[in-house]
Order: sequence, then structure tokens, then C-alpha cells
Amino acid sequence: MKYRKLGQTGLDVSILSYGASSLGSVFREINETEGIKTVHEAIDQGINLIDVSPYYGLTKAETVLGKALANMPRDKYILSTKAGRFGVDDFDFSKKTIVKSLDESLQRLGTDYVDILYLHDIEFGSYDQVIEEGIPALKELKEQGKIRFLGVTGLPLSIFDKVLNKVDLDVILSYCHYSLNDTSLLSQLPLLEEKQVGLVNASPLSMGLLNSREVASWHPADKEMQQLCLKAAEYCKSHGYDLAKLAIQFSTRNESIPTTLVSTASIKNITKNIKWTEEPIDEEILEGVLDILQPIHNKTWQSGNPEWN
Repeated sequence: MKYRKLGQTGLDVSILSYGASSLGSVFREINETEGIKTVHEAIDQGINLIDVSPYYGLTKAETVLGKALANMPRDKYILSTKAGRFGVDDFDFSKKTIVKSLDESLQRLGTDYVDILYLHDIEFGSYDQVIEEGIPALKELKEQGKIRFLGVTGLPLSIFDKVLNKVDLDVILSYCHYSLNDTSLLSQLPLLEEKQVGLVNASPLSMGLLNSREVASWHPADKEMQQLCLKAAEYCKSHGYDLAKLAIQFSTRNESIPTTLVSTASIKNITKNIKWTEEPIDEEILEGVLDILQPIHNKTWQSGNPEWN
């Protein structure tokens, strides 16, 4: 496993990190025992950054992850969780709620601190509340030693400009913007470097778009995006390659992207994902896939409140 620096945090993070949302049965009903073993396998094979949220499975993911980490030495992993999003339409970035949320997360996770705490999907909250209550709450928690670093997550890249030009952060988590079909995250790198902010990239499969399986009915991508991604999957299959493999290799090979989160509750899948990062990418197949996806390159979807636009 390769490791890269996460901004100015001093953390060396594995290029592939573990997203624990699957442990909350977000994508499918999981076998808890296998989920716990999957976390152990990920750590044993060199993954050191684990990300979760109380939102995933309505606290189930944190609960299962807490069981997985129960007898694991604390210095074996870097742990991040989130606060502010608690349900599909349940957002609260007030100071009181952020503080309470972290205390409950620490209990579930069986630790007295997390390495990173993010405000979760801030584009759905009030800009004023995020800036005036949420971020100051994180800073107080950092001073108290309950978190080591603070950040925000969200889909629209514009939210990071808005926040970073107003307050100081240690890390941001962006998803669906550095993958085969969308590399618009690269536009943020100069600002992140200037502000000395670490970057976590999530969802290299674009929430399941870059896969040979049928896309979930809730997926916000339009028909053109879904059809071209399916075409790319078929192209890969015809060449004996897996589109998911290509996607993970593509996202993890860029030295400017410190780490990429993948989520699974399957020992077989996490082992496969890790192995893929160690194999050379097929440049010809990559070129073919990028050609197919060119019409939808950097195309995204609406997310959040208009006040963030």
C-alpha cells in the first residue's frame, strides 16, 4: 500500500481508504460478522484511514464499526466521522447539535477522540449556521482534544470556495468529482494548496455509475450519463477488464489526490480493490473509456440549497 501526505495535518494516509457506509446496510443488507472482518482485513492490508457518519444506516454504521475497532490498537487507524446530517432531510449544524452528535459518535465508536470531524453535506444546511455555529463548534472540539482536525463535506465544488475563503479548515471531503467521468476536482487543487488543506476524494465509482451492475433507482445522474457509463462498462467487459477496476486505478494513481474512499462490507471486494491499486492501469483501455465518457465529462447534478450556489 502506498501512502501520501494529507495536507498539513502531518497524517500519512493510504491511497485507498475505507468508507464504512456499507456497514450501515446503505447499499444492501449486510452480514455484520463479515462487515467486521472486512474492516480488519482492510487494516491488515495497509488501509489506515476509515471514514463513517451517524447518518449511514441511522447510526448502524458507527455501531458496527465500533465493534470492529474494539480490540484494535488506536494507532493502527486514522478515524473520521461527521456531524450535521442525520437523515435524508434532517440537517442541523448548530453548535449544540454538533457537540452532542460527536459525544454520541465517540460512544458508538468506542474511542475518546476522532482524528477528523466533518460537517456533513453542508450544502443542505444554512450557510450562516455552518459558518457562525458549525465551524466554531469544530474548533472548540479541537481545542478540547476530542478531534484532531476539522473539515466539511459536500457535492458542489462551489461550497469549498465559499467556506475556505471565510474560515480555516484542515481537510475537505469531496465525492463524485475525481473519477473517470468527472475530474473537476482538479480545479480546486490550487485553492487547497494555497490554504494548506488536505483532500479526501470519495466515490471513485460515482455512487455506482461506473459499474457493470444496474444503477440504483435513486441515483441522480440523468439517462445520458447512465447510458454512457453502461457503454463504458460493456467496452471494458469486451476487453476482459472491469470498469470498477479501471475507476479505482484511475482515482488512486494521481499523486495530487492523497486518498480515495471506497465502501464495501465484503472481504472479497476490499481485497480485490486493494490489489487493483497495486496493478498497472491498462492505458489503451483507459483511453477507450475516456473517449466513450467524453460527452458527459465533468457533468454533475444539482445538490443542496440555492443559497450555496
